[in-house]
Amino acid sequence: MHTLVLGASTNPSRVSYQAIQRLVHNGFQVSAVGLRTGTVAGVAIQQGLPVLDQVHTITLYLNPQRQNPLYEYVLGLQPKRIIFNPGTENAELAHLAKAAEIEVVYACTLVMLATGDYAEV
Repeated sequence: MHTLVLGASTNPSRVSYQAIQRLVHNGFQVSAVGLRTGTVAGVAIQQGLPVLDQVHTITLYLNPQRQNPLYEYVLGLQPKRIIFNPGTENAELAHLAKAAEIEVVYACTLVMLATGDYAEV
């Protein structure tokens, strides 16, 4: 299952950094997009709007204001679900996602991985 971590960081104190590490550790294919390039757990953080194929899940680590210019990109990847981690809740993007038949989940990716709920769709 391919996951895009949107809002990725090379800062070990950031939750997005921890999410990349745990996703890789749990055997998921991971892509990462952030403001700065770098590498976390062997995953290269890309900038901009990279072309990605077969993204199953987008897990968000961007506040709603930073999400706004990315709506078209996020929806264009046609993921099966979008996880709005705490602090990323965005009713407008959630509404657009649901209209595009994308599952919307308000949860913490780290908790979902720890409880075994992440892979369930």
